[in-house]
Amino acid sequence: MSIALVRNPGEGTVYRYYDSVQEQVVSNTETRGVVTVARLSMRRSDAPPLHVHSREDESWVVLAGRVRFWVGSASLDACEVHDAEPGAYAFGPRSVPHTFQPLTTTADVLVINNPGAVEGYFRSVGDADARRDTDHADRLTQYGIALLDGPPHA
Repeated sequence: MSIALVRNPGEGTVYRYYDSVQEQVVSNTETRGVVTVARLSMRRSDAPPLHVHSREDESWVVLAGRVRFWVGSASLDACEVHDAEPGAYAFGPRSVPHTFQPLTTTADVLVINNPGAVEGYFRSVGDADARRDTDHADRLTQYGIALLDGPPHA
């Protein structure tokens, strides 16, 4: 059964994802699979490669810093580019390639996935000394995610 909740920063479960820390604001299990929300404190090096989801829509709320989004093509050079300020909301529907990266040294971003099963991937990666998404390409495929191009340059 889903539960109604209010969760302030720092009240979620914290876990390691590569060499960064994420806070699970609301989990897939708490919403019966409807949504998962994570709070990221991102550095430029935390940008994911350009990728596409086949199973979920993804939304972002920029809480602090400035973030650049690339959307709409299988290569970074051909994507539309949008810059987002604090308070901005961005939506990436399933099947639309995308990636994002802080323009500032760091940025705080809420990442919202509907439905929420992809949370299992993020939690399964665990701690590592650096981000290496291609090392997990097979696991990403199990979650309906395909890597398309490298990450933006820091």
